[in-house]
Parts: sequence; structure tokens; C-alpha cells
Amino acid sequence: MRPISEDDLTAYLDRALDPRRLAEVEAFLAANPAVRGRLDMDLRHRDALRQALAPVMSEPVPSQLSVARMIEEKRAPARTQWRAAAAAVLLLVSGGAGGWLLHDSSSRPTAGIASLAAEATDSYTVFAADRGRPIEIGARDSRQLVNWASERLERPVAIPDLSAAGFTFIGGRLVATPHGPAALYMFDDGSGTRIVMLSRNMAIDKDAPMRIDSERGLNAASWSRDGLGYSVVGPLASDHLDDIAEVARQQV
Repeated sequence: MRPISEDDLTAYLDRALDPRRLAEVEAFLAANPAVRGRLDMDLRHRDALRQALAPVMSEPVPSQLSVARMIEEKRAPARTQWRAAAAAVLLLVSGGAGGWLLHDSSSRPTAGIASLAAEATDSYTVFAADRGRPIEIGARDSRQLVNWASERLERPVAIPDLSAAGFTFIGGRLVATPHGPAALYMFDDGSGTRIVMLSRNMAIDKDAPMRIDSERGLNAASWSRDGLGYSVVGPLASDHLDDIAEVARQQV
């Protein structure tokens, strides 16, 4: 039997293995629980993302991307033909309806504190609503989480105590961002309201004052210090969230 590769594991997640190779991979996973745990986590992340993006996937394809409209514009005078060409290119690049997931990506920030806030908001949307397993490591094992995050971010990190603000730390995980790994800490007020704090290394805006961003009914209070960025996100009023973020900022 040839060695199990990352390509095999990816195909396993995609359910793309033939029966013989599937049996070999499953035997490998049974003998390697650490790898099995990593794949299980990947599957949970994939399912959570699919659930979070389901409303967008159900949106109709915009009328300007319909085939009928592009044909109509193709027959229009030359001054409108460039519109049809642009729509056709967009349709091909985005992959039709599935690519419509990217319909607002061009307007989202891609760098700096604003990007950090957007990433924290995405993480909140995916994980805070998960009532089954929103975290990978619970509060009881917070030291393990701190060590794990410190190793991946290659610098010491700390989990703030927000109990004075009415929120209790329940656990966290590491998440992937376009700018590298990030630590995600989750807090609960005891009545079901959750907030998260995302922290990652910053390539720019390495020392930035706190700012408030709003998206999808969530507010994010974000800042950075000594090259490490922080963003606290939750469904709270901006002034309330700002107060909580200030408590966190005094501790990290």
C-alpha cells in the first residue's frame, strides 16, 4: 500500500476516494487518532461555514448575470456590448450562482484593522451560533489553548477576564484567516448572548487605536498593539461593546 498523503485526506473529506483507497485511509485514521481529530475538526468547520452561508447560496442570481439578458445585450447596439462581455466574464470567473457568494467581496476590507474586524465578524457568525460545539478547547483547559495559540502566533498571548463586564470565558479555538492563524476566544453572559475576541498578527496597522465597525447586525471593537491585533465582536450596542473591549484591552 502506498503511503497516505494529504491529497488522500483531502479526497476523504470530499468523499472522492474509491472503495479500496477509502478502506486504506480509514485504517490509517483508526491508527492515528490525532489525524482523525484534525479531519473531524475540518469537517465541523466546513459544515459550520456551509450553514452560515446557506442564506447567501439561496439568493437568486442577479438579473444582470442571466444568460437571457446577456444574449439580449449581445444583440443590442455596440455601445451596450461591453456590458454583456463584462457580465459574461464575471459569470465565468465566479462559477455562476455559486460565485454569487463573492457579490460583496470587493467592498470588504482586505488589510489592516478593518480587515481584522471583518474576519472576527465572520468567525462570530460561524461559531457563536453553534450550540453544539462552538469551541475546540474549553475554559477548564485554557492553559492548553494559550500555549497552542502562542505557538501558532509565535508570541505570547493572553485571554482577558471579562467577568467584571458580565461575560464568562467558555473556551476557544484557532481559526484560519487570509493573514495567517488567529486565536478565537468566546465569552457568554449566562443568558445565551455571546461575544468573541479574535487576535492575530498584523502586517500593517501594528499600533492602532480602537475603532468600531458594524456588519450584519454585529458590532466589532478593534485595535492593535505591538503588532498584535484584537477585535471583540457581538450583537451589542456599540457603546456597550466598546466598554467591554476596553476591559479586554487593559489586560492583553
